[in-house]
Amino acid sequence: MVGQPLTRRSLLGLLAAGGFAAAGLGGFLYAEGRIGPARVNARAFVDLLESLGGRFAGYRRAHGKGMAVTGRFESSGAGAEVSSASVFAKGEHRLDGRFSLGGPNAHQPDALGAARGLGLRFFLPEGEQWRTAMINSPVFPAQTPEAFFAFNVANRPDPATGKPDPAKLAEFLAANPATAAALAIAQAAKPSPTFASSTFYGLSAFVCTHGSGTKTPVRFSLVPDGAEAAEAVGDGPDFLFEDLAERLRRGPVRYKLMLQIGEPGEDPTNDPTKPWPESRRRIEAGTVVLEPAAKAAAARIRDTNFDPTVLPEGIELSDDPIPPARAAIYAESFRRRSLERPPAAQQFGEEG
Repeated sequence: MVGQPLTRRSLLGLLAAGGFAAAGLGGFLYAEGRIGPARVNARAFVDLLESLGGRFAGYRRAHGKGMAVTGRFESSGAGAEVSSASVFAKGEHRLDGRFSLGGPNAHQPDALGAARGLGLRFFLPEGEQWRTAMINSPVFPAQTPEAFFAFNVANRPDPATGKPDPAKLAEFLAANPATAAALAIAQAAKPSPTFASSTFYGLSAFVCTHGSGTKTPVRFSLVPDGAEAAEAVGDGPDFLFEDLAERLRRGPVRYKLMLQIGEPGEDPTNDPTKPWPESRRRIEAGTVVLEPAAKAAAARIRDTNFDPTVLPEGIELSDDPIPPARAAIYAESFRRRSLERPPAAQQFGEEG
């Protein structure tokens, strides 16, 4: 970066490159428990995740099982209609990323119903980065970090049975109808048979800004580009990842990056439990092209937080409280796993 000015955006990218939170002041305060009416902090969140799914030294506390990828973003230039971000200018940008399954166990058997994740890191001019952390559900199960914490507490297994107490969960859902509605939406969606045929959603609303001064609420998604609906190859414990690895060996896996345009005053930007109407206009901003990651690249991706608050100029956070909380939780997860050594290398190109 010799000869380039060190802007706030590029500084955030440098901090996040080492896995440290780049959430801004709010994220760091959240980690210390100094915001939020219930004073729930990132350390408490990660403690809770470990109590729910177990502690696996050296691995992410959520989405522990993963596969690293590299590739490029072929921007169509259409996104420049609503954002001056360099990522939307017509051209190509290098990226890397990680497919994953929900849960901390990096050796868990694959299951069609498990939450699937896809994190991406776009490398942009002048040292900027854009990071996304998407999952295959169109909604998030809670409106606030505190509600999400309470939802997970309600789901905590009873030591006597090893399963959540249905009465506690029912009580929580009765008191939190937004979560109940979001779970109904998520459960109604039939999971696709492969990673390559999954649609991934950014969950939270963001704000695209333009040089003209206009601000546009958007939600991002990645939609499979091509006929990728075939059943996964094999039925073993790693059938989803083995299918993905085989597809990547045959050629790139592609997704269309879609921008759903919200209607100000009608579509909420602060509530990720509510999807926007399907009738809202979408802009096809370009194509994400993914290929296998070499061993050295996989190691770098392993140590990357896909922090959704790392944004380029032209994309801003909305009033949704979830992204800063996610950033702080990811940072705490990184802090813990960076002090540990995993017991064995993962099968799919990572060690944690």
